[in-house]
Amino acid sequence: MLARTLRARSLQSSVAAATWRTSQIARHMTPTPSQVSEEAPVLFESNGSVRSYILNRPKKLNALDITMLGLLKPKIQEWNESSLCGLVVGKGVGRAFCAGGDVADVIANAADGKTRHKAVNYFKSEFEVDYMLASIYKPYVAVMDGITMGGGVGLSGMAPFRIATETTVFAMPETKIGYAPDVGANYFLNRLDGELGAYLALTGEALKGRAVFMHGLATHYMPQRRIPALLEALASLEKPTMEMINSTIEQSYYEPEASEPPIALTGSVRVALDSAFSEKSIEKIIESLENYVQSSDEQVKAWATSTLEALDLRSPTSLRVALFALRKNKNGGLIDALRTELDIATALCNGASPDFATGVTAVLSKTPGRPDWQPSTLAEVSEESIIQDFFSPSSKYLDAKPEFNPPAGFDKPKHPMRFALPSQESIRLYVTQDTPGSGGLAVTRDQALQYFEQQTKGKGGVRDKVSEVLDRMCEEEIGDDGKDWLRWKH
Repeated sequence: MLARTLRARSLQSSVAAATWRTSQIARHMTPTPSQVSEEAPVLFESNGSVRSYILNRPKKLNALDITMLGLLKPKIQEWNESSLCGLVVGKGVGRAFCAGGDVADVIANAADGKTRHKAVNYFKSEFEVDYMLASIYKPYVAVMDGITMGGGVGLSGMAPFRIATETTVFAMPETKIGYAPDVGANYFLNRLDGELGAYLALTGEALKGRAVFMHGLATHYMPQRRIPALLEALASLEKPTMEMINSTIEQSYYEPEASEPPIALTGSVRVALDSAFSEKSIEKIIESLENYVQSSDEQVKAWATSTLEALDLRSPTSLRVALFALRKNKNGGLIDALRTELDIATALCNGASPDFATGVTAVLSKTPGRPDWQPSTLAEVSEESIIQDFFSPSSKYLDAKPEFNPPAGFDKPKHPMRFALPSQESIRLYVTQDTPGSGGLAVTRDQALQYFEQQTKGKGGVRDKVSEVLDRMCEEEIGDDGKDWLRWKH
């Protein structure tokens, strides 16, 4: 309570101090679509030590094309080496940060042998920009305001500071278009609690608002209206450190109101999700979901039913490729994930499956219903053929594939979860007292909440996150001393 009170007072002071500058930041840092619609597709701004890129294709929801990537790459290189740059900020104009890759040209280029190399080069260029932002020497803040999907997740997913707002819509929807999650997804989705990453990768379903933060896909949460003042506060920092940036962003945290909807994918639904998506094959996942459809828990039943319907709409080939890639990179690094993903993109551009073109065409033409996937059923797509075509060095679809190596000057990615809410695994280790120096003694709920609040210096949302995990994963047993001790039950 004390930490929240201090944070609230600090926020009031910071906002008051920055009020007179808000109009300037709104004008210089957050141009409206009408002001910039005829300008370059990526804008670059300087404000104090802050260097910003602003994705500026609002009518296309800031979808990334090769021109935008070509503008971003040298600027990121410049900022990485500049002594004047203390902090990098990424954001978008309009109602999206970035809705993904602009793949219409990719499909057109892939259809012609003479231009196919351009399609493959698009993915290589995109992944290079993603890696550069993941490992840039300077602190990096990604403002995930609005739609943040696919390529937009690649720009933000590895940032040490990822800000979600009430308008954030997060998804990796690649299986909807006959593709598979990329841009490092097979690294950062594997770092989420339980099997949430597998669920998001296979279904392509979206998380919205505060749920993006609570599930670890964003490190911070605030109302959209506070972003201009926050950016000005960041610009006022001299020689900003990671801790200074984190503290500044934390001041804008906003507690949930009673009218907010409950966080998605928690409680009994989350137990069912982790159980079903831990299975090793798509068929076993579907079988588990079919069992949950018979559940007496109406929320679980509804979730399982809608999830089965979602999977049925996805490309069978994409489902197999996505699950294999995710499991293959379970313990790998970002560079391993990007190399796997470039193989997948190369294979699809070279004709390993027609579903990518089919899916993109269906979206562009707004054709309703299930696209005409070929093959149309899981039974017709063997895992052996998927491994051979997409992942084997001897695959005919990977001839002359490009090599993916870290761009010069960009070596080690930053830890994407350093400033996020505590992970379920860290909570488990504390409850079971597997942490160093714990002494192996049982703990109470109050002790667990107090421990994580202290560890995160009163970070907003910590009590809600830890409480949800304890409710779902623990039982309480009354000891001889009359106290309720936690027991991890899963």
